[in-house]
Amino acid sequence: MASVLVTGSAGFIGFHTARRLLARGDQVVGLDNLNSYYDPALKASRLARLQAHDDYRHATIDLADRAAVLALFEDAKPDAVVNLAAQAGVRYSLEQPAVYGDSNLVGFLNVLEGCRSVKPRHLVYASTSSVYGANGTLPFSVHDGAHHPITLYAATKLANEAMAHAYAHLFGIPTTGLRFFTVYGPWGRPDMALFKFTAAILAGQPIDVYGEGRMQRDFTYVDDIVEGVLAALDRPANPDPAWNPEAPDPATSGVAPWRVLNLGASQRTELMRYIEVLEQKLGRKALLNMMPMQPGDVARTEADVSDTRAALGYAPSTPIEVGVGRFVDWYLDYYGETA
Repeated sequence: MASVLVTGSAGFIGFHTARRLLARGDQVVGLDNLNSYYDPALKASRLARLQAHDDYRHATIDLADRAAVLALFEDAKPDAVVNLAAQAGVRYSLEQPAVYGDSNLVGFLNVLEGCRSVKPRHLVYASTSSVYGANGTLPFSVHDGAHHPITLYAATKLANEAMAHAYAHLFGIPTTGLRFFTVYGPWGRPDMALFKFTAAILAGQPIDVYGEGRMQRDFTYVDDIVEGVLAALDRPANPDPAWNPEAPDPATSGVAPWRVLNLGASQRTELMRYIEVLEQKLGRKALLNMMPMQPGDVARTEADVSDTRAALGYAPSTPIEVGVGRFVDWYLDYYGETA
């Protein structure tokens, strides 16, 4: 049994991760500020399910509150840390940039300081496929440079990777950054496409289809993501003995126990196909409002997970036909058809 601190535990991926840790017998200390970026009632429902476990303890703390975060680390003294708390969303970063600085930069620095204080065996944290930005080489490889983010959200996550390297080097904290690719599934965020599409179709309202529906995404089911998170957590990063400072690999380090890995389904799906699967599962046709690409969007994403497979035994296995079906089942059970 291990004690694991999970930040963002009432969030989408954090909830699934905490529940999976509890199911395998770990003790979980959850941190979440339960903010109103989306419906707090959904977060409260997730949290209630976690609090039904005797091995779950919750702290309602804002990650940017340095004193409170450090006090929690000192009190809980976690064996390992999974940082999934962040201000998410590409488009929201165009409207509220300061929120991203507070949550994703100041908040992550506080997590690193907490780890510096208690020395957990491993810090695993969420990065994003968005860091690849203007890189057009597919599939996205962790060995390619991610130097041209095109949104502030992506820039903050790229900064997290650099900050983690500095702390891994200076203080010997093993860190693994996981670049998530378009995660979906039950208990998902209402600001994400699948959630919005489902609500609109059931209400007989049109859905906005950006990029004329031709965008391609590496849609990754949440259970596959969580399996990758736990596999990473159980295998702390080490310095790479083959690392060459004269030709540095951007995915590993020779001077720090640090690495970054992709977590994705490793398969591109066109947005229109994603919508077709949703229509089939709902038994209803969508009213399509075709829109151009939005600022900050990229045309295609696809994860190269060969390094993740080699390091973690990672094997994503959920096709969108199954994953979308599970989301629809959850949505109808939770909201009914009139939400």
